[in-house]
Amino acid sequence: MIPLRHILSRPSGHWLRFSVLLVLGCIYAGNTLAATEQSPVPLQQIQTLSQVFAIVKSNYVDTTSDKKLMDGAISGMVSALDPHSAYLTPKEFKEMQVITDGKFGGLGIEVTGDHGILKVVAPIDGTPAAKAGIEPGDLIIKIDGKALQGIGLQKTVDMMRGKPGTQVTLTILRPHQNQPLHLTLTRAIIKVQSVRSAMLAPGYGYIRISQFQENTGRETRKAVEKLEKEAQGHLKGLILDLRNNPGGVLGAGVETADTFLNKGLIVYTKGRTPDSDMRFSAHGPDYLHGAPMIVLINGGSASAAEIVTGALKDDHRALIMGQRSFGKGSVQTVIPLSNGGALKLTTALYYTPAGCSIQSQGIVPNVEIQPANPQLRALDEDLLKESELKGVLKAPDACSQVKPQYIISTAPAKPALATAQTSSATSQEDAIAASSIRKPNLEKDTVLREALRILENKAVPVDVHGHSAQEVIPLALAASQ
Repeated sequence: MIPLRHILSRPSGHWLRFSVLLVLGCIYAGNTLAATEQSPVPLQQIQTLSQVFAIVKSNYVDTTSDKKLMDGAISGMVSALDPHSAYLTPKEFKEMQVITDGKFGGLGIEVTGDHGILKVVAPIDGTPAAKAGIEPGDLIIKIDGKALQGIGLQKTVDMMRGKPGTQVTLTILRPHQNQPLHLTLTRAIIKVQSVRSAMLAPGYGYIRISQFQENTGRETRKAVEKLEKEAQGHLKGLILDLRNNPGGVLGAGVETADTFLNKGLIVYTKGRTPDSDMRFSAHGPDYLHGAPMIVLINGGSASAAEIVTGALKDDHRALIMGQRSFGKGSVQTVIPLSNGGALKLTTALYYTPAGCSIQSQGIVPNVEIQPANPQLRALDEDLLKESELKGVLKAPDACSQVKPQYIISTAPAKPALATAQTSSATSQEDAIAASSIRKPNLEKDTVLREALRILENKAVPVDVHGHSAQEVIPLALAASQ
């Protein structure tokens, strides 16, 4: 057994609002940002654009408006930069602001676009998407029978939104399934309870954060206080579940990390302009008073969820368990335009306190959990990552070689165990089990169950030979040592 304190020992040493549900962690900026750097006007390229505009206006098979052509030209210019930059028309910008307030009619699904296909990052707990069984890595190829090839990301999202109570049918391709799925979902007001808590065992608490909303930091602190009260002032440890958390309000993520830290850097950003360089630090106090904690992540943990995880990992405040996170580590600044629209432009990258970029790399857990079954392991490996998106920004690779300290298999040592029928589930199925119910189910959620075991034992289970991260350790076997 490796004592938890050896891994978690700590070395000496205006909240911002998010933009849209699709890509989280945006910053609002005024028009002054647009003119911070002057560049020579590319006259030849502008002449080419004007020539193409004139040819289309005169020769295209159907008449089309100047506005449609120019909106398309601007949209193409910005979206070609990276998967998260976009031009928002006045209508889209207004809808984005409605979503920012946290209440709208939709499905509750975090998606990104690639080659005309919507790829699911994660469904949000308690929403129509989660209830319908939509999973990270699913490919949405049709909406109400209409193919999405050639349709922009924002327009495909608009097709999924609508009046609450109305239905929409999604055609989905799921990795390792031969036939497409046809799921009919009923739109609903997406008002998510972002924080839930429960006692897993006497003295051991559990907090699930489904996404980071404006009040998530405050709600997390209330949840810790509630658990402390239930434990009669003797909370021995906490599991923070950020699996399938697509991110959200940057400030809420910073405030949540601050809940468990006394001091120190939480996250910083770096970009081309001085305005894009920011630092966010903890001020304390640690609401857990130093009690051990474990953070659960997977490939659906993105953006603000990765910021929280990175801060707690680099501070050695928490043990990180699960799979490498999504890797969405870029900052989008929303710049209002004179026509009522806006630019959502990538202006900086996030870095953890240790100087590691989250972008396209994600957070590597201390303890990687993987299914023993090779086929189930392949399902986990097929989950969409930021690094696989077309035009993705590549980050400095200073931390690209980071590996887990331990790799643990979820397979039972003996098939006769009562939990054998559920213990071979993929880590993704474990995460869905956690997000689809109000009270965590230790019997179905093998990752959560093993996290509790580690927390109670204050040790990572390894055999007497001290396995390295290159070897797989069956938990049931390891725990018996």
